[in-house]
Amino acid sequence: MTYKAYIDNIKAKIGKDPEYFQTLAKEKRLTKYGELLAWLKADFGLGRGHANAIILYIQKPELAKMKILADQKRKTKH
Repeated sequence: MTYKAYIDNIKAKIGKDPEYFQTLAKEKRLTKYGELLAWLKADFGLGRGHANAIILYIQKPELAKMKILADQKRKTKH
């Protein structure tokens, strides 16, 4: 599954985009991997893979955005 697919699945399941989680994590002052993982699993019912996708977006948003763009480009080539 591509990174973009993880993000798209989260949007479909929960109705929220990664920016929502990023803002909420900042408000809650959650920054460490373990606390972010526990929060996403407990409050949103995300599994580890989907939670990891959101954690990447929270901790390294520029890298996450680059991965989404790369996945989009790959998809348009096929």
